[in-house]
Amino acid sequence: MRFLRILFLAPAALLAQPLLESPKFPQQQFFRQYFGRELPRVNLRPPVRLSDYVVNNRMELSLRSYLELVLANNTDIQLERVILEQPRNAILRAYAPFDPTVRANFNATRANQQPTSALQAANILSTLNQPYGLTYTQTLESGTRYQVGFNGARNSTNDAFSTFNPFVTGALNFNFTQPLLRNRGGYVTKLPITIARSRLRRAEYDMVDNILDWVQQAETAYWAVIEARESLNVQEQALEVALKFLKRTERELELGAISPLEIFRPKQTYATSEVAVTQARYALQQAEDRLRRQMGADLDPEFRNMAIFLTETVLPPQDDAPLDREKYVEAAYQKRPDLKVNLQSLDIDDLSYKQAKNGLLPDLQLTGGYTSAGRGGNQAIRANVFGGGTTVLRVVPGGLSDALGRVFAFDFPTYSFGLNLTLPLRDRAAQANLADAVISKRLNSLRTRALEQQIRERVLNAVTQVESSRANVKQSQIVLDFALKNLDAEQKRYDLGVTTIFLVLDAQQSVTNAQASLVRASLGYRRALLGLLRQTGQLLDERNVYVQ
Repeated sequence: MRFLRILFLAPAALLAQPLLESPKFPQQQFFRQYFGRELPRVNLRPPVRLSDYVVNNRMELSLRSYLELVLANNTDIQLERVILEQPRNAILRAYAPFDPTVRANFNATRANQQPTSALQAANILSTLNQPYGLTYTQTLESGTRYQVGFNGARNSTNDAFSTFNPFVTGALNFNFTQPLLRNRGGYVTKLPITIARSRLRRAEYDMVDNILDWVQQAETAYWAVIEARESLNVQEQALEVALKFLKRTERELELGAISPLEIFRPKQTYATSEVAVTQARYALQQAEDRLRRQMGADLDPEFRNMAIFLTETVLPPQDDAPLDREKYVEAAYQKRPDLKVNLQSLDIDDLSYKQAKNGLLPDLQLTGGYTSAGRGGNQAIRANVFGGGTTVLRVVPGGLSDALGRVFAFDFPTYSFGLNLTLPLRDRAAQANLADAVISKRLNSLRTRALEQQIRERVLNAVTQVESSRANVKQSQIVLDFALKNLDAEQKRYDLGVTTIFLVLDAQQSVTNAQASLVRASLGYRRALLGLLRQTGQLLDERNVYVQ
């Protein structure tokens, strides 16, 4: 059996630019996404495949073909896909702590000051300070946070006694912080990602549960059109019979066979039948409008008013075997997506408890660092510096390359290691978070039990409704059979002149009511079966619908 697949990519509202690609620097997409000014465009596709079922200027739909159109075009079902994008975004957001960052900085400061020492050898001391730096920072899944950077500065001054002018410094730094208790290990650091994924699974189960509701509503609309159509047929047949009796009575009145007072009852019956036919036609029109909305035909002017013919027929149930109530209850426990939603919530509670437990641990961190420094610049070699002379014998040229050479020669290293301990003597916030996690699991456990009880009750009620509607169909068939026999008997008595037209018309009205009752009972049985499939969660499987 071919499955009906719900593929949300084509019919749904699609963004012209995928926002979840997370481009990296310096890709072209990076600049387009972060610096582009264009607004995201949403393209809504018109309904599809409606013309595939047009025959002789009308749409002929079986239940299967109708459900195909519903799954392809129903707006409410496509909304479920868009709603599901938010928990998917949450997974991407949970990876944010592990995203690397690069920070670059440069500043320039010019300062003019009065000299504070005779050694500065300037009436107005002017200095130019230009620090710069580049730092790369990232947190690993193990919880280790490391930082690699290069920073330095260029300084120049008009101080005649300055040995290096301009003065260039540089330093290569490496630092790390390793948690030893709190936030230690990949399992703890990835808990937000695991929770986000679990919430996505819960959202998927919730989406399937909503789709079950929409499919049930769509199929209910299908059977409602058939019920309205069959009811109209019953009323039209009754109108034809009423017209026949009216013409016969008028003819008998013309021949003087009956009293003039006997004509009012057939006229009243005919007028009542006309009203019933008119109401049935408008009811059918309303049901067809709801059907068009379910499969998106109302969005296309070409199919908005096209006639619809449904090929399914209302047949009485043939199976008299009693239903296994416990079997259906167990099936519901296995298939109901709303129960899976609650079970997934319990999994989220366990993860949240572990996350809250981690927050209670002392924060003990191992830190370490390594720095290699260098210096460069134009060096002035002076004579008799301490005797007050400022004569420059020669200048040794230098600059940033000298500083970098000493940095990467690692001649002047600096090492550091340390332990940092943060021990909260009382952490009420963390205690409250842990208590909330415990309470949340208790609440969800109780909700799961309550839902299981509710599922059992509703499944048993649905089974009872199927059995009741099945018995109602049989009883309605018996009532219709007796109504037809009674009408035939009254007709024969009337032909023999031993009864009145009033009793014949009353018997005919009983036949009409019995036929309408049988239609309602048959469609009630269809709806009861549909309700049972919905309560057990088997509706999509029975209709060969696969959510992808």
